[in-house]
Amino acid sequence: MMSATATTIATRPFDGQQPGTSGLRKKVTVFQQPHYVENFLQSIFDALSGFAGKALVIGGDGRFYNRVAIQTAIRMAAANGFGEVIVGRGGLVSTPAVSNLIRRNGAFGGIIFSASHNPGGPDGDFGIKYNAGNGGPAPEGITDAIYARTRTIDRYLTLDTPDIDLDTLGDSMIGSCVVHVVDPVAAYQEMVEKLIDFDAIHALFKTGFRMRFDAMSAITGPYAHAILEKTLGAPAGTVVNGTPLPDFGHHHPDPNLVNAKDLYDLMMSADAPDFGAASDGDGDRNLIIGRGRFVTPSDSLAALVANAHLAPAYAGGIAGVARSMPTSGAADRVAARLGIKSYETPTGWKFFGNLLDAGLVTICGEESAGTGSNHIREKDGLWAVLLWLNILAKRRQSVDAIMSDHWRTYGRNYYARYDYEAIDATAAKGLMQNLRDRLPALAGKSLAGRTVTVADEFAYDDPVDQSHSGQQGIRVLFDDGGRFVYRLSGTGTVGATLRIYVEHYEADPTRLDLDTQSVLQPLYRASVALSELEQRTGRSEPSVIT
Repeated sequence: MMSATATTIATRPFDGQQPGTSGLRKKVTVFQQPHYVENFLQSIFDALSGFAGKALVIGGDGRFYNRVAIQTAIRMAAANGFGEVIVGRGGLVSTPAVSNLIRRNGAFGGIIFSASHNPGGPDGDFGIKYNAGNGGPAPEGITDAIYARTRTIDRYLTLDTPDIDLDTLGDSMIGSCVVHVVDPVAAYQEMVEKLIDFDAIHALFKTGFRMRFDAMSAITGPYAHAILEKTLGAPAGTVVNGTPLPDFGHHHPDPNLVNAKDLYDLMMSADAPDFGAASDGDGDRNLIIGRGRFVTPSDSLAALVANAHLAPAYAGGIAGVARSMPTSGAADRVAARLGIKSYETPTGWKFFGNLLDAGLVTICGEESAGTGSNHIREKDGLWAVLLWLNILAKRRQSVDAIMSDHWRTYGRNYYARYDYEAIDATAAKGLMQNLRDRLPALAGKSLAGRTVTVADEFAYDDPVDQSHSGQQGIRVLFDDGGRFVYRLSGTGTVGATLRIYVEHYEADPTRLDLDTQSVLQPLYRASVALSELEQRTGRSEPSVIT
């Protein structure tokens, strides 16, 4: 037992500790400044109340600086009065597994050390996010209070104690706080076994079904090894890059067609396995590719909603579906056919929390490759992969056949996102303001051979708590169902990231298998011209197209 009295350390505020859509993200070198991590953690605790004697879950994705920050958080949680800390073995817990541990243990909340899909290593990114007692990201009321406290903070509380042994399962004491080192993989597997038809998937693998899962040297590797290979019977070697590394093996752990090019090339080759998938740095995103068929995140969400009844947890139907505003409307068309409600929210998983808690929706998704359901309050990359496997096991069709059938039934939403990364923040804000100023004059105008029907800035009124969120992206909607959207992302750490989302709906059954970029080029060029992007940012090409 480590007996200690809380120590008060004087400090001063740091500028810029404002949480984005997924917590505070900065370069590792910023977090390594003396008191920087401590200031933000103390601001979290000071913004909360009623946690004395209660449990806090702590974990991270294993990136560089993870273990240092976790030891700091354990000491500070104990000093601030938490009665229990639940931490994953080695400090390694995926973001969906943190949500599961919070809900499973009735914890007050949780702290996640991750910068999600951003690069790791000493020169990479780091992040801190607080999740509330429902297991989901803190709502804006809490994050606003955290930020306000960072601007006035003058002290933090800690304990002067040795490090906790994070690598051995079991309990120990630090001050009057019990620290439980647990196996988050076993707890996560126990949860998903209740949702997914493991027997059906096991039988599928017995037929010789082949799969490649790229864990990207990130947190999902141990979960994938345990579930896909050891439990479901996928052959050894199905999971690649399965050991979490502090720098993600010098790779960018964002499962898109640029960073997961090896997987994409394999799935488009003559010797492609039946199914390919990947997950990101903290395990909450997913990439789905069938043999010869890439499935966009928006289409994946729609297909999961249409076929969810094939899994035990959703056999009785789903209550509704929610998607972020930039995500394509493909899931809305499925919802309409099923007779369930669809909700359009701002970007950020926290906006789905109220809808899930109120029982209004069952499945949620974002175009940024995040999909999840009401089993937790985070997006869940491996859950999406397992649900796809469940569908493949029940339908005994290829991914390509399933998507072709889907488009024949619902039509196809051709869709792409164009990211302009690390552009000058001032120029990006000026571009958005110029668009904002021009919105009133756009309705009725002709662009790319289409007529603008709506041009606005998306705002959201939460149907559960009536909270209002403004300035959530600029939309230009057309009379044929097409649209483009502009939005500044809150997940980068250098400059600004401008994202342009372009969508075209096609119902003609003879035009459902066209090249996506060829279909979208007229709308994309119109979006670039309208925004004066090259003149204002100096950028002529996007950094990434997904």
